[in-house]
Amino acid sequence: QVQLVESGGELVQPGGSLRLSCVASGSTRAYDAIGWFRQAPGKEREGVASISMSAGTTSYASSVKGRFTISRDRDKNTAYLQMNSLKPEDTAVYYCAAGFVATVALPSIYDYWGQGTQVTVSS
Repeated sequence: QVQLVESGGELVQPGGSLRLSCVASGSTRAYDAIGWFRQAPGKEREGVASISMSAGTTSYASSVKGRFTISRDRDKNTAYLQMNSLKPEDTAVYYCAAGFVATVALPSIYDYWGQGTQVTVSS
Protein backbone atom coordinates (compact mmCIF):
# COMPACT_ATOMS: atom_id res chain seq x y z
CA GLN A 1 0.00 0.00 0.00
CA VAL A 2 1.21 3.50 -0.88
CA GLN A 3 -0.01 6.85 0.38
CA LEU A 4 0.60 10.00 -1.66
CA VAL A 5 0.39 13.57 -0.46
CA GLU A 6 0.64 16.51 -2.84
CA SER A 7 1.50 20.05 -1.85
CA GLY A 8 2.56 23.34 -3.38
CA GLY A 9 -0.54 24.41 -5.23
CA GLU A 10 -1.68 28.01 -4.91
CA LEU A 11 -2.82 31.08 -6.80
CA VAL A 12 -0.17 32.46 -9.14
CA GLN A 13 -0.12 35.11 -11.84
CA PRO A 14 0.32 34.23 -15.51
CA GLY A 15 3.98 33.81 -16.31
CA GLY A 16 4.75 32.77 -12.76
CA SER A 17 6.21 29.56 -11.38
CA LEU A 18 5.25 26.91 -8.85
CA ARG A 19 6.82 23.71 -7.61
CA LEU A 20 4.55 20.87 -6.60
CA SER A 21 5.69 18.05 -4.35
CA CYS A 22 4.41 14.50 -4.08
CA VAL A 23 5.55 12.58 -1.01
CA ALA A 24 5.06 8.82 -1.02
CA SER A 25 4.87 6.68 2.10
CA GLY A 26 4.24 3.01 2.69
CA SER A 27 5.75 0.22 0.63
CA THR A 28 8.41 1.57 -1.73
CA ARG A 29 8.36 -1.78 -3.53
CA ALA A 30 4.75 -1.20 -4.58
CA TYR A 31 5.64 1.33 -7.28
CA ASP A 32 8.43 2.61 -9.49
CA ALA A 33 6.73 5.36 -11.47
CA ILE A 34 5.18 8.63 -10.41
CA GLY A 35 2.85 10.51 -12.70
CA TRP A 36 1.40 13.97 -12.46
CA PHE A 37 -2.11 14.48 -13.79
CA ARG A 38 -4.49 17.42 -13.74
CA GLN A 39 -8.20 17.96 -14.01
CA ALA A 40 -9.93 21.24 -14.73
CA PRO A 41 -13.64 21.78 -14.04
CA GLY A 42 -15.76 20.10 -16.68
CA LYS A 43 -12.77 18.42 -18.31
CA GLU A 44 -11.30 14.96 -18.24
CA ARG A 45 -8.21 14.13 -16.25
CA GLU A 46 -5.11 14.54 -18.40
CA GLY A 47 -1.53 13.43 -18.01
CA VAL A 48 1.11 16.08 -17.43
CA ALA A 49 4.41 14.35 -16.72
CA SER A 50 5.79 11.07 -15.46
CA ILE A 51 9.07 9.76 -14.13
CA SER A 52 10.62 6.41 -13.35
CA MET A 53 11.88 6.57 -9.77
CA SER A 54 14.63 4.03 -10.48
CA ALA A 55 15.82 5.10 -13.93
CA GLY A 56 14.87 8.76 -13.86
CA THR A 57 13.41 8.64 -17.36
CA THR A 58 10.72 11.22 -17.97
CA SER A 59 7.84 11.94 -20.33
CA TYR A 60 5.67 15.01 -20.82
CA ALA A 61 2.42 16.04 -22.38
CA SER A 62 2.98 18.27 -25.40
CA SER A 63 1.04 21.08 -23.74
CA VAL A 64 3.65 21.44 -20.97
CA LYS A 65 6.87 20.35 -22.65
CA GLY A 66 9.53 23.01 -22.25
CA ARG A 67 7.67 24.68 -19.36
CA PHE A 68 7.31 21.89 -16.78
CA THR A 69 10.02 19.67 -15.35
CA ILE A 70 9.48 16.52 -13.34
CA SER A 71 12.18 15.27 -10.99
CA ARG A 72 12.57 12.94 -8.05
CA ASP A 73 14.49 12.48 -4.82
CA ARG A 74 14.69 8.76 -4.15
CA ASP A 75 16.01 9.21 -0.62
CA LYS A 76 12.93 11.26 0.28
CA ASN A 77 10.48 9.18 -1.78
CA THR A 78 9.39 12.45 -3.33
CA ALA A 79 8.62 13.60 -6.84
CA TYR A 80 8.48 17.22 -7.90
CA LEU A 81 6.82 19.13 -10.69
CA GLN A 82 8.47 22.45 -11.46
CA MET A 83 6.05 24.58 -13.43
CA ASN A 84 7.30 27.70 -15.20
CA SER A 85 5.67 30.19 -17.57
CA LEU A 86 2.27 29.28 -16.18
CA LYS A 87 -0.82 30.04 -18.23
CA PRO A 88 -4.46 30.41 -17.21
CA GLU A 89 -5.17 27.13 -19.00
CA ASP A 90 -2.88 25.37 -16.53
CA THR A 91 -5.49 26.00 -13.84
CA ALA A 92 -6.61 22.65 -12.44
CA VAL A 93 -6.39 20.28 -9.54
CA TYR A 94 -3.07 18.48 -9.85
CA TYR A 95 -2.80 14.87 -8.72
CA CYS A 96 0.16 12.59 -8.38
CA ALA A 97 -0.16 8.87 -8.89
CA ALA A 98 2.07 5.85 -8.32
CA GLY A 99 2.42 2.69 -10.35
CA PHE A 100 4.93 0.58 -12.22
CA VAL A 101 4.83 2.14 -15.67
CA ALA A 102 5.80 5.77 -16.21
CA THR A 103 3.35 7.16 -18.74
CA VAL A 104 1.16 10.22 -19.15
CA ALA A 105 -1.18 8.46 -21.56
CA LEU A 106 -3.04 6.07 -19.27
CA PRO A 107 -4.12 7.30 -15.85
CA SER A 108 -5.90 3.98 -15.30
CA ILE A 109 -2.55 2.18 -15.20
CA TYR A 110 -1.63 3.84 -11.91
CA ASP A 111 -2.52 2.04 -8.70
CA TYR A 112 -2.40 4.81 -6.10
CA TRP A 113 -3.56 8.42 -6.15
CA GLY A 114 -3.19 11.44 -3.92
CA GLN A 115 -5.96 13.85 -2.99
CA GLY A 116 -4.77 16.64 -5.26
CA THR A 117 -3.60 20.22 -4.89
CA GLN A 118 -5.26 23.22 -6.52
CA VAL A 119 -3.28 25.35 -8.94
CA THR A 120 -4.92 28.57 -10.08
CA VAL A 121 -3.29 30.82 -12.66
CA SER A 122 -4.98 34.19 -12.77
CA SER A 123 -4.22 37.87 -12.63
